[in-house]
Amino acid sequence: MTIDRKESKKALPRAGRMWLANFILMFFVFGVSANFSIAQVNNTEKVRDLSATPERLSASFAQVSKKVELAVVNIDTKGKVPEITSKGVKPPEDADDIMEFFRRQMPQRPSSAVGSGFIVDKRGYILTNFHVVEDASRVLVRLQSGEEFVGKIIGADQETDLAVLKIDTGRDLPFIKFGNSDNAQVGDWVLAIGSPFGLAQTVTAGIISQTKRETPYASLFQKFIQTDAAINRGNSGGPLVNMDGEVIGINSQIATSTGDYNGIGFALPSNEATNVYNQIVQTGKVKRGYLGVILDSVRAEFAKVYELPEARGAIVTDVRDPKSAAGSAGLQAGDVILEYNGEKVAGAQDLIQKVAQTEPLKEINLLYVRDSGGRMERKTTIVKVGERPTKTINIGDEPARKLPVGDQKKQTEPFGLTLGEITPQIVALYKLEDKKGIVVKNINPASFIADVKSSNGTGAALNEGDLIQRINRVSVTDLKTFNEVAAKLKKGDAVVLQIQNYDFQTGSLQHRIVQFTVQ
Repeated sequence: MTIDRKESKKALPRAGRMWLANFILMFFVFGVSANFSIAQVNNTEKVRDLSATPERLSASFAQVSKKVELAVVNIDTKGKVPEITSKGVKPPEDADDIMEFFRRQMPQRPSSAVGSGFIVDKRGYILTNFHVVEDASRVLVRLQSGEEFVGKIIGADQETDLAVLKIDTGRDLPFIKFGNSDNAQVGDWVLAIGSPFGLAQTVTAGIISQTKRETPYASLFQKFIQTDAAINRGNSGGPLVNMDGEVIGINSQIATSTGDYNGIGFALPSNEATNVYNQIVQTGKVKRGYLGVILDSVRAEFAKVYELPEARGAIVTDVRDPKSAAGSAGLQAGDVILEYNGEKVAGAQDLIQKVAQTEPLKEINLLYVRDSGGRMERKTTIVKVGERPTKTINIGDEPARKLPVGDQKKQTEPFGLTLGEITPQIVALYKLEDKKGIVVKNINPASFIADVKSSNGTGAALNEGDLIQRINRVSVTDLKTFNEVAAKLKKGDAVVLQIQNYDFQTGSLQHRIVQFTVQ
């Protein structure tokens, strides 16, 4: 049998092509199936990565807490003495009311409050809420180590309810970094750390419920991060941190019907807080741009009536001061501002934010439209931005007061104590018959002695009405004796006072020892 080689050359390639086609088809089918299976495995792994187990989540919380807890501080404030005396009122003749009358004549102890804060710089700068330290005459900052330092208020901003404190420890301190609050999303896990009810270093967890939330008591510059992490009284000023251990908010408010946690807390975004902090540290105050106009937002009805292409822009409803930035630039009531320095204006609040973030005295371009003869004309102008007026906040020393006419000797206050000789009224008030010593009439809330605790740690060591009978083994019979001993003491010296006071609850005199170190 002979084979025609030409035919074999034609047949073999055809067979080869059929075999190759079948092979490719099988490979394709198998490959698609394999790829599909691999894709399924990969997708499954992704789902597994996203579904954190309780154990993994708990470990993450523990890591974040450990990372930031050293920088979270407890803040204890002493408020000013309340004015509830009845000076100038004639003492009652009824013996039953005489005690109450004298109680009201005596100075009252200052109020105290607790809050939270966190260290943002190794040099000892601390951020907290302004309402935590507002009207405080003395601010104590307690670190996690238990150390206490007097905090100095560097500056405050009422618009955002923030204050910056400074403590001097002589060493570098652990601090927390700010995160980008604009990256916060609804559903993200967060931790709130602070001192609710004075319970320092308390950590609660939750999620972000909403961003840019406005509240009824918020200022124009407060759009909060809302969270369901438990926030209570004393948490104010503490950090809200993300799972990277970065501060994305400062816990500031709660929505509550009871005064305590109801599942809705609000934190000022860190980006706003960073701006405020930097300005206060650099200049001691916060400066914001200001146009000097009253604004409203363009809504659908306004856009339709005035034939605007879209419901966008800020309507100038009033220019109250012709010398303001807006007045000087020629803006009038009824103008609609559409662009601010090349950026589109969404509404009144958006424009206020843009202006506030502008450095005062900077010149910017405004694009606006004005109703002229029934037609909206586009106009431009250059505005030199003014500075937004703010309420005066006294930081540090009290404002100067005029001295009365005449030569008056300043009353000495050793250790921050206002002392007095025993008088018949004090004898009656504190039942000090036949007792010798001098009486504590007032305790300066800004003095270190206001923070000295009693031996059991449950209250103040000294109170108004206490009778000091001995100081450092020296009997005290008058102010001169006490002042002579106190004048010889210097910072770091030990002091022991022997005290008597009348306990109205038990109806008996109590004897106490008060010990402290001069600061």
